[in-house]
Amino acid sequence: MTVRVGTGLDVHAFASEDRPLILAGVTIPDAPGLAGHSDADVVAHAVADALLGAAALGDLGQRFGVDAPELAGADSLELLAEVVAEVTSARGTIAHVDVTVIAQRPRLSSHREAMRANLARSLGADLGAVSVKFTTTDRLGSIGRGEGIACWATATIEGPVG
Repeated sequence: MTVRVGTGLDVHAFASEDRPLILAGVTIPDAPGLAGHSDADVVAHAVADALLGAAALGDLGQRFGVDAPELAGADSLELLAEVVAEVTSARGTIAHVDVTVIAQRPRLSSHREAMRANLARSLGADLGAVSVKFTTTDRLGSIGRGEGIACWATATIEGPVG
């Protein structure tokens, strides 16, 4: 059996207009939303890129153009589901996904389990195969100044993919 590992990184600035903050499909109340063409879900985007990387199937920008009119405001968990279908149709099994959300604000730890559950459901994986962690940059850089949120994801897939 082949084991492949991929990484994904996504970063979005906070939006100047009023929009919801959505992370792993969870709407975070009383927090500014992120700027982006879709719903700007940095977690779903980073996980999708990690899966595509592990399967050697390109990247999210190749699959879904960043300015495609039909994707304006798109639900990123739906985009992730399309990526999952492509990875599994290439005979890959998602073994594990590890996510680190980097944000100075807002506090996110109370949303961890909802994020894990949404990701597990979207991935068709057991809850135990999904890890979600949070950290700050101790006020360093643009994230530390509270200008946006980043997410780093690692995905492990098993099978004869690619």
